[in-house]
Amino acid sequence: MKQKAQHGAFSSPLIVVMVAFLSVIFFATAQPSFAASGKKKPAVVAKTSAVEHTEARIKQLQDALKITEEQQESWNNLTRVMRENAKDMDTLTKEKAENAKTMNAVERLKLYSQITEARLTQLNKFIPPFEAFYSSLSDEQKKVTDTLFRTGKHGKKTLK
Repeated sequence: MKQKAQHGAFSSPLIVVMVAFLSVIFFATAQPSFAASGKKKPAVVAKTSAVEHTEARIKQLQDALKITEEQQESWNNLTRVMRENAKDMDTLTKEKAENAKTMNAVERLKLYSQITEARLTQLNKFIPPFEAFYSSLSDEQKKVTDTLFRTGKHGKKTLK
């Protein structure tokens, strides 16, 4: 019995460490590709902010869901949180961009940790208004929302 409890307690930290390690590998290998090629990042990558991405996502959701007047208040609460989260993320990524060339490996890991913590905080801030909004949706709107969050797409092909 104790062995199972210890195994369960051991596996959670192990999973966290593995995810962190894989994230570090991903982040460490994702950026040098542009630097190694000697090319600038494509304009789309370099200029797309979290705010711009969020505004596009809000428009996509609004167009797809056809929000009713009764749902407008919870929709407004949700989009307010989305916009606040995007502004906060842009602040963090601006800091990263400003210091990227002078950061050592430890500083870079600490910044990634800050970004990961910020994303978790933002997600926890996002869930309550999203839950309130989701509960106000019709069954068809919920189906569309589920598809959008699963695939990032909306349309007849993705709703099969």
